[in-house]
Amino acid sequence: MEIFNTKQEIKSYLTAQKERGKTVGLVPTMGALHQGHLSLVNKAKRKNDIVVVSIFVNPTQFDKKEDLTNYPKTIENDTELLKSVSCHVLFFPSVEEIYENQLLSEKFDFDGLEHKMEGKFRKGHFDGVGTIVKTLFKIIEPNKAYFGQKDFQQLQIIKKMVRKNRLNVKIKGCPIFRENDGLAMSSRNTRLSAKQRADAPFIYKTLKKVRAKLISENILEVTEWVENQFKKHPSFNLEYFTIADEKSLETLKNKELNKKYRAFIAVFASKIRLIDNIRL
Repeated sequence: MEIFNTKQEIKSYLTAQKERGKTVGLVPTMGALHQGHLSLVNKAKRKNDIVVVSIFVNPTQFDKKEDLTNYPKTIENDTELLKSVSCHVLFFPSVEEIYENQLLSEKFDFDGLEHKMEGKFRKGHFDGVGTIVKTLFKIIEPNKAYFGQKDFQQLQIIKKMVRKNRLNVKIKGCPIFRENDGLAMSSRNTRLSAKQRADAPFIYKTLKKVRAKLISENILEVTEWVENQFKKHPSFNLEYFTIADEKSLETLKNKELNKKYRAFIAVFASKIRLIDNIRL
């Protein structure tokens, strides 16, 4: 596996590969890799000649400094995991290499997608996401880029950014990768206490019940039921639960035919924030 730390090095390497007709798939990550990330790498390997994984903990997408400070950094383990699935290239730049001493986000207009759900609770988050993803696309110029559907809102925003900026990259959304007990895999899971980890599958179990309850109940009734379930659970504080249209991310008040919709949830286990979603 090739490892690069600078923009110039990786651009030179990939330019030579592309001149030989090679296609490039990108899997952007913030490290602390798990099997969900590796599933993206494996999917990218099936459709591209070269797979690049970037590891960069992006400071401009954190609205709370403590979250940035506490974000797990496990580069040695990450490197070994990538080698184990025969990843071709690791791009591991410093903050200075990416931002060149100007730690600012570009301002984006995502046609309102940025103001829903995560955007309501994490000020400036999607400007930071847009900035780093656009920067990586500019450096690596991939044919395809792969993102997990756990961050479904982020996935829709990146698709919107690509369309509005006419970027020549295909965005591939990949299914949520779960633990055996249903918990959506996340780098944050490593910070859960043993008790929190044991309780965490409750989140996905609740989402599955939502899907079943919506057959016979309306959206308001189901939403109130979810809120009550979490009020009664000592391990979690519910930040939000919403049922929204997949494309516009607008919260739905009534069930509508011919629309794809999804349930979204964000929960705090003490100071650790967990998100999940499910198609309905």
